[in-house]
Amino acid sequence: MIDWSGYIGLILQGALVTQQLTLLGSALAVVMAFVAGLARVSRFMAVRALATTYIEFFRGTSIFVQLFWVYFVLPFAGITLTPLQAGVLALGLNVGAYGAEVVRGAVKAIGREQREACIALNLTRSQAMRHIILPQALPLMLPTFCNNAIELLKGTAVVSLISLTDMTFQAQVVRAQTGNTLIPFTVILVLYFLMSWVISRSMRWLERRMTRGLDGMRA
Repeated sequence: MIDWSGYIGLILQGALVTQQLTLLGSALAVVMAFVAGLARVSRFMAVRALATTYIEFFRGTSIFVQLFWVYFVLPFAGITLTPLQAGVLALGLNVGAYGAEVVRGAVKAIGREQREACIALNLTRSQAMRHIILPQALPLMLPTFCNNAIELLKGTAVVSLISLTDMTFQAQVVRAQTGNTLIPFTVILVLYFLMSWVISRSMRWLERRMTRGLDGMRA
């Protein structure tokens, strides 16, 4: 009989690495989404072109290739990253490119009358964006940001290819040591679902909070 307690504990240790990857990758993705998304609506053509290049490159190439490039190719340029750092960087840049289009679309969705009101109030472009446009655009971004965060969580499985001990890597180790595929991969299936559920519920709660705040302002 196999003592599964130790093997399940190994997978749970990997789950902590997956959580760390998801949190750090999501933080980087949000930063890149706002930087590139707002750059896409910049008045300066060079800024827009740079943001567009970033978005199209990371949306148009495989996350597998991006991860391998970050981990195996950057050292030739003198930049050596740990597996965790490489995973966070690749996932954050990849998902951030998708998030940038969410930011751009939400900002563009704010009605022209809002922008005209900002001009009437003599607000600068940055003041209007910070105080008027973004507070209204954020609730529009959250549902898609939620999907992006879940996609990033599921994408963390690719880091097992560079020997980062996330829960997918640990499940493969357990399968190799026990010869059992059903139990380890059922465990990580459930864990991925639970983590996705937590992300979904958290984002819905945040969306309700932000929407109530805007309703109060409109009232």
